Amino acid sequence: MALRIGLFTAAALLLGAHFLRAANFVMVALCLVAPLLFFYRKRWSLIALQLLAYCASATWVAVALDLVQMRQQLGQPWTAGAVILASVALFTLLAGLLLNSRAVTRRYPW
Repeated sequence: MALRIGLFTAAALLLGAHFLRAANFVMVALCLVAPLLFFYRKRWSLIALQLLAYCASATWVAVALDLVQMRQQLGQPWTAGAVILASVALFTLLAGLLLNSRAVTRRYPW
């Protein structure tokens, strides 16, 4: 259970760092507050956390596509950035999928 919460928290902090770089402080605050929903043991909070993880993964894919497109237009290498961002997207997706396990859903009743 702690591993699943830790992975989600790490994914939320990574996304928060991305938004901090873009100076989007509202989203930074959301990323910092989101893991606190683990303390509210209701099923809707678990579903909200999963949705946040899936949306975060989609955000990373969109950022990767933007980076690849920009770097290709400038004639610069883009593969390393794409691999890194795809890895972060997969990590975030995994963090969301692990919240769907039986061990987690048992602790979050309807």
